[in-house]
Amino acid sequence: MPDRLGAGVTDSNPSPGSGVEPPPAEAARVFGDRLPLARQYHAALASVGVERGLIGPREVPRLWDRHILNCAVLGELIAEGATVVDIGSGAGLPGIPLAIARPDLRVTLVEPLLRRTIFLAEFIESAGLNVTVVRGRAEQPGVRKEAGGADVVTSRAVAPLAKLAQWSLPLVHDHGRMLALKGSSVAEELERDREELTRAGGGNAEVLECGAGIVTPPTVVLSVERLPRSERENRRGARKQRAR
Repeated sequence: MPDRLGAGVTDSNPSPGSGVEPPPAEAARVFGDRLPLARQYHAALASVGVERGLIGPREVPRLWDRHILNCAVLGELIAEGATVVDIGSGAGLPGIPLAIARPDLRVTLVEPLLRRTIFLAEFIESAGLNVTVVRGRAEQPGVRKEAGGADVVTSRAVAPLAKLAQWSLPLVHDHGRMLALKGSSVAEELERDREELTRAGGGNAEVLECGAGIVTPPTVVLSVERLPRSERENRRGARKQRAR
């Protein structure tokens, strides 16, 4: 293992079977001149990430399309200079691809497991990324104090929508957004959990796609706005009136 996580793995002509797959052409469109950092992250996932159980070995051949690019295109939905909190970051998805593709973003990764936060911190230091790692769970008061007030909270494969809203929305300011990467059944999940979403302070939910022409199929994202208290109370009152 190299002394620094991901060091020495940016060779443009990796040897067959090395686990370092060359990026698809679309990666240059997403990462631009920061593509070497994306390659470094790919190599770290394919080697140390697998060794430490953060990524399954079967995922290695599809790291670029299914994971790295699938997450990086989320940047299409985020305004310039935004503060982003990625909860349940795991191996850094989607937070690290976002931080590589969008250096204007201020990204914080929230992850409770020590072995994962060690991997994240090692890679961030090795790659020289301006990313903060917070060890803890999104619902913990200490995490809310340290990471709260963000413009956007992201997540990927963390929890069902009802629980995810309870964890995510308190971390964004009023009119901030929760952007959850979801699968093809997101519309059914939204319909099932809409009431819980409203109770958590969310509204104006919409299912969006990003990365068309880059990843196939495009990345599916559920966007939910955190409503101000006054608007939440008005909506609750309207629902009670309709229920009478």
